[in-house]
Amino acid sequence: MRIDTIDIVPNVILAPMAGITAHPFRVICKQLGGVGLVVTELISSMAIHYKNEKTFGMFDWSADEYPSFCQLFGADPQVMAEAARIVCDAGADGVDINMGCWVPKVAKTGAGAALLKDICQAEAVVDAVVKAVPHKPVTVKVRAGFDQPHITAIKFAKSAAQLGAKSIAVHARFASQGFSGTADWSIIARVKDEVGDLIPVVGNGDIETPEDAARMVRETGCDGVMVGRAALGNPWLLKQIADYLATGTYGPGPSIEERFAIARQHARLQCAQQGENIGVRELRGLLPHYFKGIPGATRLRGVITSGETRTLAQVEATLDQAMEWHETLGDKESEIVAP
Repeated sequence: MRIDTIDIVPNVILAPMAGITAHPFRVICKQLGGVGLVVTELISSMAIHYKNEKTFGMFDWSADEYPSFCQLFGADPQVMAEAARIVCDAGADGVDINMGCWVPKVAKTGAGAALLKDICQAEAVVDAVVKAVPHKPVTVKVRAGFDQPHITAIKFAKSAAQLGAKSIAVHARFASQGFSGTADWSIIARVKDEVGDLIPVVGNGDIETPEDAARMVRETGCDGVMVGRAALGNPWLLKQIADYLATGTYGPGPSIEERFAIARQHARLQCAQQGENIGVRELRGLLPHYFKGIPGATRLRGVITSGETRTLAQVEATLDQAMEWHETLGDKESEIVAP
């Protein structure tokens, strides 16, 4: 798959996820292989406009993530254009426009998925951003529509392509569904039929296994797949999906030792980027996903999320203790305590 001048190989994309797809997780996904494009967590164009210091701290992409797109949200075309210029000047390889976020604090401003209720405004945003960064690809991520039965993704995809968007990713749920219900992949197929001869179409929604990804490609004809929540705590899934799409086979999942090793790397990267105080707090919501389903996971999660765990050294000591217990005691319940 090719987005403008950038080859996306393999054709597996890490979905933007708030609070998750910061640099540490993106670079881990790249390191493990299987992802052709990573996208930042959504960033407010208005916050960039007002030069919010915390927001500028989210400009965390690096050369070892290439290609890495910055996802922006906002409803004001000129503010979005300004933000696009700023992030591209800061080194982003492309700009992704968020038209899929249904969370009230975003949608109530008219941004995110709320733009699907006003196609003219959505078109104005795409037009402004494309013109603002003529030498960088602009992509769009949408929902099927804002609410049922109003499917707006199909009509909007054609407009976006004609205005210069280089790819469109379709999460095949309505914004009103959140993450409930089932994604209707037939909508992805209809978008592909509409604009497939103009731009690549990326399918998103309910991909939890390599077989799911292959079935989506088979049923919709989409050019690539975007994986989100299923990769949280399981970045190895991306490589399995890429392998299965390419060869029809894929290797085993990670060993428990590999899970602990990547969890430790994630912890170190998170603290290096955000500082120990904020980093450890963020890790409380991130690290437990790596241990889902392993013996002792409940107690391990309890220690990591405890207010008693405040430093990187404590996080690492907890991981060491859990790994040592696993190696010596097998599958009995762990007596992990806060170091």
